[in-house]
Amino acid sequence: MIEHRIIERMIHVVSMELERIQKGNTIDPAFIDETVDFIRIYADMTHHGKEEDILFKALKKKELNPEISRILNELLEEHVIGRRTVGNLAMAKEQHIHGSEKAKEIIVSKLAYLVDFYPKHIEKEDKHFFVSVMKHFSKEEQDRMLEEGYIYDRKMIHRKYDSKVLGFEEKFGIKKPKRSKNWLDYL
Repeated sequence: MIEHRIIERMIHVVSMELERIQKGNTIDPAFIDETVDFIRIYADMTHHGKEEDILFKALKKKELNPEISRILNELLEEHVIGRRTVGNLAMAKEQHIHGSEKAKEIIVSKLAYLVDFYPKHIEKEDKHFFVSVMKHFSKEEQDRMLEEGYIYDRKMIHRKYDSKVLGFEEKFGIKKPKRSKNWLDYL
C-alpha cells in the first residue's frame, strides 16, 4: 500500500498536466515520456508485478470465496487495461511529435482515463482486497511474500536496463545473447 501512495502522487501530477493541456497549452512530449516510464516501470512492472507474481499467484493456491475471486479477476483485468492505455498514450505521443492533429485528443483522453482509473483501482485494492485476503496467509507466509517482494524490487533496475539494451539490439539486428541460468535467476 505504500507504493500506492507514490502512484497517487504521480497521478496527481498527471492531473495537473492534463488540466494545463486542456486550458489550451501544448503537449510536453518529455512529460508524456516520463509518465509512460513511471507507469510502466513503477506502477506496472514493479507494483503490479509483485501483486501478480507473488500475492495473486499465492492466492490462486488458496480456497477463496466468490467475492474475493471476482475482485482478483477484476484487478488482473484492470492491470491489462492499464497497460493497454499506457501503450496507446505512448503511441499517441509519437504520432503527436510527427504532426498528427488527432494525437492531442488521444493524449488528453488517455491521460484523463489514467487520472480516473488509478484512484479507483487503488481504492479497490486498499479497501476491498489487500486487508481481507491476508487472512488466507499465516504470519510465516506473509513474511515470505514480503521477502520475495524485496528480492523482486532489487532485480527491477536490472530488468529495466536489460530490456532497454535488448530493444537496441533488436533495432540493430544483434543476436540476443545467451542467458546465464543463475544470474539473479535471470531476473
